[in-house]
Amino acid sequence: MSSDEKPDGRPAAPRSLAEALRARDDASLAALLRARPDLVTPVPTDLTQLATRAGTRASVVRALERLDRFALQTAEALAVAGDPASYDELLGLMAGDDGDAAVAAALPHAVGTLREQALVWGGDDRLRLVRTARELLSPSPQHPSPTGLGPTVQEATAGMSPGRIQELVAAAGLPSTHDAVSAAAALTALFTDRERMAKLLGQAPPEAREVLSRLVWGPPYGQVTADPAAHLRWLLDRGLLLPTAPGTVVLPREVALHLRGGRAHRETEPVPPPVEPAGPTGTRQGSPQVVDATAAGQAYTALATVEELLKDWDEGGPAVLRAGGLSVRDLKRTAVALDVSEPVAAFWVELAYAAGLLASDGEADERYAATPAHDEWRERPAADRWAELAGAWLAATRTAGLVGGRDAKDRTLAALGPGLDRSVAPEVRRRVLALLAALPAGTSPDPDSVLARLRWERPLRGPQQEDDLRSRLARWTLQEAELLGVTGRGALSSHGRALLGAPEPQAAGGTPGIPDTPGDKLPVHHRAAPAGAPAAGPVPPGPADPQARAAARAAAARLLAPLLPEPLDHVLLQADLTAVAPGPLQRPLADVLDVLADVESKGGATVYRFTPASVRRALDAGRSASDLHAFLAAHSRTPVPQPLAYLIDDVARRHGHLRVGAASAYVRCDDDAVLNEILADKRSAALRLRRLAPTVLAAQADPAALLEGLRALGYAPAAESAEGDVVITRADARRTPPRTPPEPVPEGPPVPDATLLTAAVRAIRAGDLASTAPRKTPGTPPAPGELPRTSPAETLATVQAAVLTGEALWIGYVNADGAASQRVIAPVRVEGGFVTAYDHTADEVRTYPLHRITGVAELADG
Repeated sequence: MSSDEKPDGRPAAPRSLAEALRARDDASLAALLRARPDLVTPVPTDLTQLATRAGTRASVVRALERLDRFALQTAEALAVAGDPASYDELLGLMAGDDGDAAVAAALPHAVGTLREQALVWGGDDRLRLVRTARELLSPSPQHPSPTGLGPTVQEATAGMSPGRIQELVAAAGLPSTHDAVSAAAALTALFTDRERMAKLLGQAPPEAREVLSRLVWGPPYGQVTADPAAHLRWLLDRGLLLPTAPGTVVLPREVALHLRGGRAHRETEPVPPPVEPAGPTGTRQGSPQVVDATAAGQAYTALATVEELLKDWDEGGPAVLRAGGLSVRDLKRTAVALDVSEPVAAFWVELAYAAGLLASDGEADERYAATPAHDEWRERPAADRWAELAGAWLAATRTAGLVGGRDAKDRTLAALGPGLDRSVAPEVRRRVLALLAALPAGTSPDPDSVLARLRWERPLRGPQQEDDLRSRLARWTLQEAELLGVTGRGALSSHGRALLGAPEPQAAGGTPGIPDTPGDKLPVHHRAAPAGAPAAGPVPPGPADPQARAAARAAAARLLAPLLPEPLDHVLLQADLTAVAPGPLQRPLADVLDVLADVESKGGATVYRFTPASVRRALDAGRSASDLHAFLAAHSRTPVPQPLAYLIDDVARRHGHLRVGAASAYVRCDDDAVLNEILADKRSAALRLRRLAPTVLAAQADPAALLEGLRALGYAPAAESAEGDVVITRADARRTPPRTPPEPVPEGPPVPDATLLTAAVRAIRAGDLASTAPRKTPGTPPAPGELPRTSPAETLATVQAAVLTGEALWIGYVNADGAASQRVIAPVRVEGGFVTAYDHTADEVRTYPLHRITGVAELADG
C-alpha cells in the first residue's frame, strides 16, 4: 500500500497546501497561476515554494480583493468555522438552520473558486482555509470579523480562573468538571445544542434578551459597569456574555450563531444583482438603429472636438507647469475655446494625450503641441480616427475624472500632470461595457444597478464606502462612453460592442439585465458557471495580443463608417460675409477654410465668418487674391457675394504694402505718406519708431511685436526675410518631436500568456520532481530546499558509477549566474571535467561542469 493511499485504496487527504497542489494536474496549476499572476514572478523552483508564496500576506490580500461577494462570504464563514471544517458545517454557516436553496446551489462554485485560487485546500470532509487568510478574516478585538461574530467560548475563557469557569457551568445548570478545558467544552456543547439553548434563553429576563439582540449581528463587544444591572448579571453568570477586559464583555460565537439561526452572515448574496434597464418600466429602451445613429453623431462630434483642440494648439499650446501638467487657467481657457465644462475639457485633453496626438515639445520653455502622429491621424478616414481614439480610451490608465482633486500629499491633480494613473481603470471600463453588452440591444442600464453589480463582483473589505474608486470609475465610464460615442442614449452601440469584442446581443425577448444562462452573454474572457452559480469574475484589462486589439478596432470602424456623414466638397456663401457648411467638409476644403475664415457657430451646420484679419491670415499663408477668388468660386454652390469679393481685394491691396524685417526691426514702404501717418499716430509711441530714410522706419521692438503692433493699428504689414522676400507663415508649423503615447500602468503583475504558463508549470513540475524524488542519503539528509553536499571526489565517483549502472542521481547545481537548483539526471558520459546526462527535470540531454555540482545522492530503488 502506498503512503499516499488510505487502507481502502482511496487517496489520502493532503497534509499541506503543497501536497494539495502536487495532486493537481497541469491545467489546474496553470489556472492558479493565471488567476494569481503574482505567484509566477519569478517562477517558483518547486511546488513547496509555490505553496509558500501563495500563503504570503501580500499575495493572499491581493487574492481576497479579487473575489466576488459570495466567494468572500464563503471564505469569511470558513474563518469562523472549525479548522478543518466539513462541507456540511460550512453549508450550515452559509444557509442557516432553515436552509437556503440558492446558497446551497451556489456554494459548490464558491468553494471551487477558493480551491482553484489556493485559498482553500483539502477534501470536503476537511476544508482548510490557508493560515494567512484565516488570520486576516478571523475575529479579534482589534479587527472584528466581517461576519460580526466574536471569539469562541474556548478563546474567550482562555484567561479565566478555573473557579470562575466552574461557577458559569453551575449557573448554566451543568455538572461541574475537573478542569477548565472540559468546563469550556461543556459550555460549548450547551450553546451549540439548539434545544437546550432555547430552554436556557426561555428563562432569560426580557431585558437580557434585548441586550443579546443588540449584539447578535455585531459588533459583539459591549461595555458594563463594575456593578452591572440584574439582567446583565444573569447573562454574565451563565456565560452568555464573557468578560474580555475590565468593563468590556463579548458575546461568544456559539451564542451568536444560535441567535442567528446558524447563519454566519445577516444576508448572503449567492447570485449577482442583475443590471436593470433605466426607468421604472424600461423607458430608455430604444431601437438599436436609433442608438447607433445617436452614438455615430456623438462620435463625429468627438472627432470634431479633438481636431478643434489640436488646431487651437497648432502653433504652440499652453506652457507646461514646473510640476507637470496644465495650469487651472489654461484648462479654463481650453474649456471656453471648446465650449464645454472644465471636467469635459480635461477628458478631451487627456484623450488626445493617451492617443499620442498631443505631447510636450521638450524645449527649454516647454509647451504642449500636436505631435507628428496628429498629421497622419488627420489624413485617415473618420471611422478609423474614431476607433483609434476609442481604443486609446479603453486601454488608458490615466483618469481624467481625477483632475481637480487632491493627491496623497494634498496637491491639486492637474490635467496632463502626474498622479492621474489608476491601474484598475481599464478593467472597470471593460467590465461596465460588458454589463451593457449583456442587456438587450438598444437598452440603457440603470446606473445604480451597474454600481451594485460591480460592488458584488469586487466587494470592499471593511466598512462599505459609497464613493469608492471603482464606483467613481464606473460613473465616469458611463459619462465618457456617451461623450465618445461608444454608447448612444445610454445603450451600447454596435460599433462599441465590436470595439469591446463582445458577442452579439441577446434577442429582445430575453429577460432585461439577466443573460439567458450564466456567462453566455458576457465577453469571451468569462467562464460559464454551473447551473445556479454566479457568473465568473471581472475580465482582465483587455486582450494582451496587439493583433486582437487591432482587429477589434477595425471591426468597430467598419460598423461606424456607414453611419457617419459623407464629407462635402462645397459651402454656401452668403451676402453677410458668412459661409455655411451643411455638413462635414473634405480635408483640403476644411483646411483652407479654417485659415480663410473664423468659425462663428457649430452644430448640424457650421457657420464661418470672413473678416479682414482672417483674409490677411490666408494672404500671410502664401495665398494671393486671385487664388482666394478662384477657391471660393470652385467650392461655393452660390455665387460669390460682392461684399466678400470687395473684402478680399481691399485686404490684398493693402497686404504687404508695409514690410517688416529685422534690424532690431524696421518698417519700409514705398509710400512715405503711409509712414508719416504711422509716426503721427499716438498709438505707435510704444513701438518707439524713428525715420532712417523717407521710406524706412526703425523700431526698438522685435519684428514679431512690431507686426502685431502695426496690425493693431489697422495696417496689414508683411514680414520679410533677410533677402527681402515675403515670409509665408503656416498655421500648422508647430509640432513636437516624435512622441509615443503614454504606456498604461498595469495593476500588479501582468496576466501570463499561454506560452509562459506552459513553461512555468513545466519548470515547477521539474523542480518538484528533483526536490521530492526519494534518494539514498547516508547520514543526515539535507533539510528541505537545501542542496546535497558531497566532496569533489565523492561526486566524481558517484557519477562515474551511475554511468556504468545507468541509474539516476539527484544533484545540486549552481549555474554561472549563481542560481542554485536541484535536478534529477541520468549520467551518460564523464570526461574533461564535464558530465553529460539526460536531465529528467528539463527533459533533454545537457552537459554540466563537475565543479558546479555541489553534491550528489543516489535515488532510492523504485
